[in-house]
Amino acid sequence: MTRTLEADSRATDVAGTAPPRTEEGRPDEIFTYRELARLDEALTMASRETGLRFTLYVGELRTPTRAHAEELHARSGANPSDAVLIAVSPGQRVVEVVTGAGAARRLPDRACALAVLSMTSAFGAGDLVGGIVNGLRQLSDQAGHPAALRP
Repeated sequence: MTRTLEADSRATDVAGTAPPRTEEGRPDEIFTYRELARLDEALTMASRETGLRFTLYVGELRTPTRAHAEELHARSGANPSDAVLIAVSPGQRVVEVVTGAGAARRLPDRACALAVLSMTSAFGAGDLVGGIVNGLRQLSDQAGHPAALRP
């Protein structure tokens, strides 16, 4: 699933507690510790609730972006069949969702498209972290619990 962002996608600190960021900030300054913790919690909960392995990549993607995202997904760890990669490139205004074969059975293209639409809406409002967290929640809700935990 590929979606081109149609709005500015810079992150903002809702609470106003983070120092202002510069355009050429160091890689370790892209997210605050609070934002990193929020992203980590969302990834952990989505993985735990679904039995799928969710991963996140935020940064520049080589063109074609889809091929680069698929390459990242393939290298994302053991058993890529049950993995989901969300690749966000704010500078390129691109979001890619790559699902392995097993994950794709539980996350159809339509569900991924709706999650991407939700994310891009938040990105347009300047909330990069909130958009990613909400997208993860939507994908997690759609995938549901693994078959072993279903009644």
